[in-house]
Amino acid sequence: MKPWAMILCAAAFLSGCASQPSAPVAPRVQLFHDQLFQPPSERIDAARVFALTPAMRDYLHNEINSASQSRDVRRQLFDALYRRDKLQVEYDSTMTRNAAQTFEARSGNCLSLAIMTGALARELGLPVQYQQIEVDEVWSRAGNLYFASNHVNLALGRPRNDHNPYMTYSMDTANFLTVDFIPISPKARENAKVLSETTILAMYLNNRAAELLSTGKTDDAYWAARQAAETDPLFLNAYNTLGVIYQHHGDNAAAEQALRYAHDQAPDNTIYLANLAQTLENQNKLEEAGVLRARLAQLEPYPPFHFFQLGQEAMKAGDYARARNMFERELERVPDYHEFHFWLAVANYQLGNLRAADAHMALAMQNSTTRGDHDLYSAKLDRIRAYEAQARAK
Repeated sequence: MKPWAMILCAAAFLSGCASQPSAPVAPRVQLFHDQLFQPPSERIDAARVFALTPAMRDYLHNEINSASQSRDVRRQLFDALYRRDKLQVEYDSTMTRNAAQTFEARSGNCLSLAIMTGALARELGLPVQYQQIEVDEVWSRAGNLYFASNHVNLALGRPRNDHNPYMTYSMDTANFLTVDFIPISPKARENAKVLSETTILAMYLNNRAAELLSTGKTDDAYWAARQAAETDPLFLNAYNTLGVIYQHHGDNAAAEQALRYAHDQAPDNTIYLANLAQTLENQNKLEEAGVLRARLAQLEPYPPFHFFQLGQEAMKAGDYARARNMFERELERVPDYHEFHFWLAVANYQLGNLRAADAHMALAMQNSTTRGDHDLYSAKLDRIRAYEAQARAK
């Protein structure tokens, strides 16, 4: 089966967006098909996404409000997020957490971290502006699902006049304090797209839908994607996710309907293009699918993971030299993706290049985005180094 692509925020499916209309319209036909799915095992409570726990309020009271009143409250919160002796949250893409879960785990992907920070800032009375940053999408995969992750951060406003008891807040650019957990270029910061809290909530629900689908919980994934589309009917990624869920459930007609709506709104979005083309192929609508494939080839001759898949095929055939070359070509496009380094390490190991295998396994561990992957690569790196030591001792 061919891979499906989904677009996540902070971390749903197949390639980048070449263009999007400035004013999408809500679907005019019913794209939900509740009768096809079992009730959710646990419905996501949208009201809890930004909710604070007593522990979070205690933290703000003890660590922020009790600090020196001469300091900017925004700066106090900012420092708490990064300092090791304070809250210090860490990036982890395992799942998209709500504010309370992120605070408890002290980790999350960029959407989780933005949600938690926004919830804490709102409790402090600070204005919050969520932003989507124009950077290259980051790709990952789980089985035959491929995920393209956009990036979200937030900016905190400050009072115009700290001595005014009826203070109003300014969100002028000069008054921003941007909170981000990865470095971004000044140009990307300048071109940030402001997002409403409603869209952020839809992004959260869409992420959870994709994550649930990746673990085989198709019914739960449907209800989460449905909530995302209901929350923000103009959030196109939710319809892409719905389409992929329908297809995985065996409902090709429903998948085509949802994906066709997303594609009509953003005709050059390569993710929507690829997913719709595949759905049409599944229904033997080969002529229209061929037109879409031709357009897709123009927009994206070598889609994400193209050379990686060729490398995987070479590994299965035992052609480790070709596999190494394919993984190296993929790394030229995405130098920091951990799985590419991992497989390049494996190919080099099979070729007897232990030093290169050691270097790339170390880079796989360094660039891993989940604790599970980090531990896996660490264990394999230990095995390579043990083998290197044995080879030197001979």
